[in-house]
Amino acid sequence: MRNITKAIIPVAGWGTRRLPITKIIEKSMLPVGNRPLVDYSVQELIKAGITDIYMVVSNTEPCQVREYYRDNVALNKYLIERGKMDRLELAKTLPDNVKIHYTVQDPSGKYGTAVPVAMVVEEYNINEPVIVFMGDDLIWNPGGKSAAELLLEGVGESSDSAILGLTIDGPEISKFAALSKNSTDYLTGIVEKPAPEEAPTNLASVGKYVLSPDLQREIVKYVHENDFGAKDQEYMITDPIETFINNGGMMKVVSAEGEQLDGGTLEGWIHANNVVCGE
Repeated sequence: MRNITKAIIPVAGWGTRRLPITKIIEKSMLPVGNRPLVDYSVQELIKAGITDIYMVVSNTEPCQVREYYRDNVALNKYLIERGKMDRLELAKTLPDNVKIHYTVQDPSGKYGTAVPVAMVVEEYNINEPVIVFMGDDLIWNPGGKSAAELLLEGVGESSDSAILGLTIDGPEISKFAALSKNSTDYLTGIVEKPAPEEAPTNLASVGKYVLSPDLQREIVKYVHENDFGAKDQEYMITDPIETFINNGGMMKVVSAEGEQLDGGTLEGWIHANNVVCGE
C-alpha cells in the first residue's frame, strides 16, 4: 500500500440548502452526535495515516472549522485546574503529528467540486498522490473498514487513481455521478446526475477519491481553461476525471462498505444523527 499522507477536504460555500441555520453555523460544522460532520472524515483520514490535511474554507470570520481544530488555551487551563483530565483529552481535536493547512475560497468566484482541489494543488505545489474527501458527508461503517482504508487498499502499490463507488437503488442515482467500470474494476465512464432511466449503472460516486499527480494536473487545467460564469455551470470534478480516463488514465473503482450519511439536507442530517446515535 502506498504511503499517502496528504488529504484535501473542501468545506467552503454557504450551505444554502440548509438555510437558515447555515447563516450562523457552517454546514460542515453541523453536529452529528457529539461531533461536527466534517470531523468524522478528519478522524477517519488520521487513522488511515494522513498527517497533512488541506481544508478549503470560506472567507468568513470567524471560521468555525479553524476554531474547532485550534487549541482553546483558556478551556484547557480551566480543565487542568479542576482535574478534568478526561475532558481535556476530548477537547484535543488533533494529535500532535497532524497539521491542518487552510486555503480560503471566495464564494463569489468559481465554484464546484473541482475548484477547491485545483486551488490546493497549486497553492501547495503538490506533486504526490492525495486523498480527497468532500466535507459534507460520511460513510458510516462501524466495526468495518473505513472509506479511506478501502481507497488506499484499492490503489495498493500502484500509481493509479481511485474513486469510491456505492450502490444506489432506485431514482436516487440522479443525485450522484453514475460510474461504469470494466471487468478489472477500472473506471470506463462517469455520468454526472443522470436521469434514472439514463444511468449506465446504479453505482454512484460519493465524493471520495485518490488523485494521482497526473489527474491533479488535469483538474487544474480544467479549472483554468474554462470560464463558465457565475450562473452557468459548476466546475465538477467528474469532468476532468472523464477526460483523464478517456486519455488513458487509470482510475480504480473501489466499492464502499457501509451507509452514506449526508448532512446536506435536513432529512439527511436528521437521519445521520439517528444512525450515529443508535436510534
